[in-house]
Amino acid sequence: MATERSARSERFLTLADVADVLNISASQTYALVRNGDLEAIKIGGRGQWRVERDKLEEYIARLYDQTRRFVAEHPFADDEAEPPS
Repeated sequence: MATERSARSERFLTLADVADVLNISASQTYALVRNGDLEAIKIGGRGQWRVERDKLEEYIARLYDQTRRFVAEHPFADDEAEPPS
């Protein structure tokens, strides 16, 4: 619990932290960074990636905007099947 509280107050998150927040794998998080979808910095000679908490929140807000546009452009039809899990 102390680690969880500490992670919430830190400015920078590891890729593993970001993966936990987004509920995706670390490799998916790395792909988001390498593709330029999620802004991050590379620190030190070992290539430790860090994502600023504000950048993660901006990324999430962008996804909400994209989803709103998608939903507006593709209205739900009553005859559609259940969404995949």
